[in-house]
Amino acid sequence: MNLAPKFGPIIVFLFAGAPAAAQTAVDVVRVVSKAVERQVKLPGEFQPYMAVPIFAKVSGFVREVSVDRGSSVRRGQLLATLEAPEMQAQIVEAESKAQALDLQRAEAEAKLAAAQSTYERLKAASATPGVVAENDVIVAQKTAEAALSLVRSYENSIKAAQAQVQAVKDLGQYLQIRAPFEGIITERNVHPGALVGPGAGSTPLLRLHQISRLRLVVAVPEALVGGIVKGAQVPFTVPAYPGDTFHGVVSLAAHDLDEKTRSMAVELDVRNADLRLGAGMYPEVQWPVRRPQPSLLVPPASIVTTTERTFVIRVSNGVAQWVNVGRGARVGDLIEVFGPLKEGETIVRRGTDEIRDGSKVNVQPEKNQESE
Repeated sequence: MNLAPKFGPIIVFLFAGAPAAAQTAVDVVRVVSKAVERQVKLPGEFQPYMAVPIFAKVSGFVREVSVDRGSSVRRGQLLATLEAPEMQAQIVEAESKAQALDLQRAEAEAKLAAAQSTYERLKAASATPGVVAENDVIVAQKTAEAALSLVRSYENSIKAAQAQVQAVKDLGQYLQIRAPFEGIITERNVHPGALVGPGAGSTPLLRLHQISRLRLVVAVPEALVGGIVKGAQVPFTVPAYPGDTFHGVVSLAAHDLDEKTRSMAVELDVRNADLRLGAGMYPEVQWPVRRPQPSLLVPPASIVTTTERTFVIRVSNGVAQWVNVGRGARVGDLIEVFGPLKEGETIVRRGTDEIRDGSKVNVQPEKNQESE
């Protein structure tokens, strides 16, 4: 059956050439470069600038304690007095030995004078032949030399005895315990009548801290170590004084990372003349972060994150290029990025993985960068 006349001719339209796919229209912005300074909150701990446990150097009984917990003391101030009667006996004994040796030296000097006189007379007589035997002269000479050696021996013994006397007297000075520096007594563990001494136990009599000047120790993470600036003023707050801001000066750095925490101990010098702050407090430090060179900044919406990579889309001669970047800190309305970008390069304002790497894009007029 011929159906052609019933349905009419079949018309087929052929296009000589299909138009190219429409290019994606994109808004673009410029990569900004500027120095970035920000602050990170880090915990810290106050330590006294100087701290010392005070022990007794000599054994004795506590006669008096002149200070108590919280007492403010100056350098050299008397803190406690001990008494040791046997020490006075040791001084008397040492002085007696020195006096006895002095008497023995006087006797030896007298014998030396007699021996030297005998030797000189025999030597003078020996000038006449046959008057004195030569052997008698030699014996007299040796006797005088022995007497001289004995005198010198007593002189050395006397010096040693006198040094012993002075040593015992110097040791007696430790019966008065004085402050090695100005500070605050933070601990008292003895009272009058207590027996103390080097071997009386490990508990100190007193504990002295200098807190008019404090060390603020901050554990700075490894990633922020490069921004440490010696002499920089750093603000911090403490829970005891809400609303108040204090400042410390970066003074010391350990230059060594803790293996467990991967952080470096940094010390801030804090003046505390009014004693408002105390050792053991845990302040919150507003740690400054400074890059050694200007940072590259882009809008947050320009950064594309997939399961495989983080990138921005750079536009060069109308072609999209995926550029891998690392994300840094937020700086106002922009975000710090690290990667093979340069200041002033053009990137897509709203990045998406639908804009394929190498595809053609239609760039719209640039707008001012603003929060996305």
